[in-house]
Amino acid sequence: MARRSLGRQFGWLWTSYAVSAYGSGLGFGALPLIAVLVLHASAVQVSALSAVGPAVGALIALPLGPWVEFRHKRPVMITMDLARFAVMMTIPIAYALGRLSFVQLMVVSAVTAAAKIAFTAAGGAYLKTLVQPEDLLVANARFESTTWSSIAVGPPLGGAAIGLFGPVTTVVADALSYVFSALAVATIRGREQPPRRTGRRRVRVGELLDGWRHLLAHPGLRALYLNHLLVSGLIMATEPLLAVLLLRRLGFPPWQYGLAFAAPCVGGLIGSRLASRVVARYGQHRVLRTVGTLRAVWLIGLAFVQPGVVGLATVIAVEFAIIISMSLYNPVLATYRLERIPDDRVVRTLSAWSISSNAAIAILSALGGLLADVTSPRTAITLAGLLIFASPLLLPRRPDSPPTPDLAVATGPQAAGDAPEAEQGHRLLAEVGHEATARPGPEPSVGPGSGGRHGD
Repeated sequence: MARRSLGRQFGWLWTSYAVSAYGSGLGFGALPLIAVLVLHASAVQVSALSAVGPAVGALIALPLGPWVEFRHKRPVMITMDLARFAVMMTIPIAYALGRLSFVQLMVVSAVTAAAKIAFTAAGGAYLKTLVQPEDLLVANARFESTTWSSIAVGPPLGGAAIGLFGPVTTVVADALSYVFSALAVATIRGREQPPRRTGRRRVRVGELLDGWRHLLAHPGLRALYLNHLLVSGLIMATEPLLAVLLLRRLGFPPWQYGLAFAAPCVGGLIGSRLASRVVARYGQHRVLRTVGTLRAVWLIGLAFVQPGVVGLATVIAVEFAIIISMSLYNPVLATYRLERIPDDRVVRTLSAWSISSNAAIAILSALGGLLADVTSPRTAITLAGLLIFASPLLLPRRPDSPPTPDLAVATGPQAAGDAPEAEQGHRLLAEVGHEATARPGPEPSVGPGSGGRHGD
């Protein structure tokens, strides 16, 4: 089931994703590294680069959601890839000319973050036009496995390349990967369905929040959305704390630190390949509840890490358990998400999800850093491990049924036209639609037919 062909056009989209994912893997942590090695930035500056850049990028991406929604997705994806290539190539050029600055790194970080959100949201909408509904989960699992394999392979190779060829080497490789990604997207053949509102007047202010309205109006999506913000924020907030604990407090050498995060990524390949079969056997809702709960039980183990081989084995075991749970859960989450987003709101909803996720990670990381400064990294990791135990309470308690295609069309704002009366009528239809999807129903269809694009 996981190895069947999904068609040549999906193959090119997967190639685009894989090329950029491995390029990002090679360039993992490149900007903070350049800030430290080339610009001799302080710890505060490096923290600002890691938090402020993506946060500003999320703000830039806010108006892009409605703009992308009503345009052909393939040209948007190509444009976002080329924009990332152009802005990243300014770094090696400025480095060669001796003009590289910290402000430039901040700008590059913000622009690439905004372009990534727009590309991912457009790709999620475009995927629904390339594969059949029964193949979405298989496609989603393949993206997930590619993500984890790029994380396992990319950073060690990138570190070796920096040691051999200099600090901006991986930036060049990452930038070029976006060119090849754009070429792969451009190779996709077939006529894309015209956006329903192309050529209409400019985006209205109210449409900027449509993604959040849909997420919060649907009971199941709302629960999974809030759960995701808490879990991803707490897990990512422990990463810099764990780095300080392992490298500074416990004296782990850098190669052991890298091994502790690269080796567990094998779990990502295992979990993503099991996703279709597990859903086919147990059902979508049961997998979301069970695996979503399992994601939360492992993090506390990082608070008990000790020096030496035992401590290294502890980190690898805990990270392996977290990653295998996440890689199994993520495709199923994306499945549920896309099934319940009307076609005319996919980009805005996925953009809202990504923007909120970035904001939650930035806020919780900042709070974790402040707590670690006042107490200790181990104390902050312990608190995160305890708080995440509450996250399963946010998971949906009862299954619901995916909306029918007719309902998805009926809730689209483009059907309302420009008349206020028509808009009011379709808002009423949208409310009825949300009530219908909120009612208890039978278990959703299982197997690969319940899949969807993984956005983050």
